Amino acid sequence: TIQTLEDMLRACAIDFGKGWANHLPLVEFSYNNKYHASIKAAPFEALYGRKCCSPVYWTEVGEAQILGPELIQETTEKIVQIKQRMQAARDQQKSYADLKRKPMEFQVEDKVMLKVTPWKGVVRFGKRGNLNPRYVGPFKVLERVGDVVYKLDLPEELSRVHNTFHVSNLKKCHADEPLAVSLDGLHFDDKLHFVEEPSH
Repeated sequence: TIQTLEDMLRACAIDFGKGWANHLPLVEFSYNNKYHASIKAAPFEALYGRKCCSPVYWTEVGEAQILGPELIQETTEKIVQIKQRMQAARDQQKSYADLKRKPMEFQVEDKVMLKVTPWKGVVRFGKRGNLNPRYVGPFKVLERVGDVVYKLDLPEELSRVHNTFHVSNLKKCHADEPLAVSLDGLHFDDKLHFVEEPSH
């Protein structure tokens, strides 16, 4: 779906930084050679009636020496990373309908990501438009205030923001990283709109 592609491109921009556009062929390769339930095949296989034969798979037949094992290894690792991101995007889309029907529930001490809204037309994180991160964090849940409201432990950088949020602005954080999206170089208003501070 369009949402899955957008999530993949956003992940690529975050993972590969300024060189993200150089990895678009690998994203395309991964997407076109991954099984799609809607067509019961990978797009490449559905279009051409056969599986894709790529140098990435030549290692199995001993032709790695032709291209150089380092290139094949590096490409394979990037494709694995992209495929993992694709699966995460698909999982997110699959659970989206359930999230709409039933609000998420968090426990005290859970780590959550907080939704942020970019100012329109401003370059943020060195990227434009839809490829910007939508969430910052993770932050610890301090307490449940109501059925769908939670109080978070926010850092000093977000001192202007009220620390109580509706569940629709939160999502579960599954990573143990200290900050999945860093707050460095950003400032927020009280509505969690952010802009990147210009470099001096």
